Amino acid sequence: MSRRIAKRVEEIKPSGIRKFFDLISGREDVISLGVGEPDFPVPWRIREEMIYSLEKGYTAYTSNVGLPELRKGIAEYYKRFGVDAEPSQVIVTSGVSEAFDLAVRAILDPGDVVVIPEPSYVSYRPLSYICGGEVVSIPTIPDFKLTYERISEVSQFKPKVLILNYPNNPTGITYSKKELEEVADAVIEHDMIVISDEIYCELTYSGKHVSIASLNGMEDRVIILNGFSKSFAMTGLRVGYAIAPPDIFEGMLKIHQYSMLCAPTTSQIGAIEALKSLEDIEKMKAEYLRRRNYVIKVLDEYFEVPKPEGAFYVFPKFFLDMSSEDFVEKLLIEKGVAVVHGNAFGECGEGYIRISYAVKFEKLKEAIERIVDFVKKYGKS
Repeated sequence: MSRRIAKRVEEIKPSGIRKFFDLISGREDVISLGVGEPDFPVPWRIREEMIYSLEKGYTAYTSNVGLPELRKGIAEYYKRFGVDAEPSQVIVTSGVSEAFDLAVRAILDPGDVVVIPEPSYVSYRPLSYICGGEVVSIPTIPDFKLTYERISEVSQFKPKVLILNYPNNPTGITYSKKELEEVADAVIEHDMIVISDEIYCELTYSGKHVSIASLNGMEDRVIILNGFSKSFAMTGLRVGYAIAPPDIFEGMLKIHQYSMLCAPTTSQIGAIEALKSLEDIEKMKAEYLRRRNYVIKVLDEYFEVPKPEGAFYVFPKFFLDMSSEDFVEKLLIEKGVAVVHGNAFGECGEGYIRISYAVKFEKLKEAIERIVDFVKKYGKS
């Protein structure tokens, strides 16, 4: 047997985020600003509801599509963002990562072109590639914004899918309604499907999140991805969802039925309660905002720091004579602080690092001071 591993799997690179997560695992001397995981516990009311469900013995499979009450709640929840979806369009998944995987597998044929604005979340490119998609990146440095012009520049490749993530990981940028209308115009003109990853929608610092699916002409072109990991600190409970047009929904459901079967029952019960506990988000968001403002204020003297408009990341540009990977490695070895190198999120991220401020304030403060000492040591151009 000449080849045991599929060629496309061999060709993809391991996650740059997980690489450093593995390096620091179990090391108490390292402050990690690398992994995007909330430092808050799951709100008590959600935990209590899950504990009670276990005591009652609710541990059987749910329907493949998810608990009816949860699907109804998700459809109602998205009306806050102007999306008039039916529960029948909602599929509950094992996190947003599964939802994304289902979406690209359902709509991509080998050779279909997928457009990804970069810097972007690390899983979009490899999962699209595994499905046979041909990935075309759109560098968005230095403003990190997707525009009509930037989309039009890749129209020659006849793209089928545009992947949109906002508020964005790793940059923290988001889009106003006017900016999204410009993107939507290009999508309609070039007859594309949008996969809109809105997992950080509740962590928008000024104004209200606008879903691109709410815009005129986009109702049948958008697959919304969202979940409970970031806003409700439910990362390990693995519950996400997709809202999709009926034909795409059916395609995603077929794959889900043969792979994951259903999202964890206990987590789905917790998610039902989470949708009734939106006030908990505001407390967490206020703390993230405090941390963001501190990080920007301190780092602004030593880096070029675009102001994050959401999520809990900052993506500063440094001015040292070293690569992003060298910066990250030296910082970890010399100062015991873990961040992620910018080119993990696309080639255009070279010269940047991603810092997560989903860390207790005192630890964050110490880590930022260590980063400043590191930059001072190696000099600022």
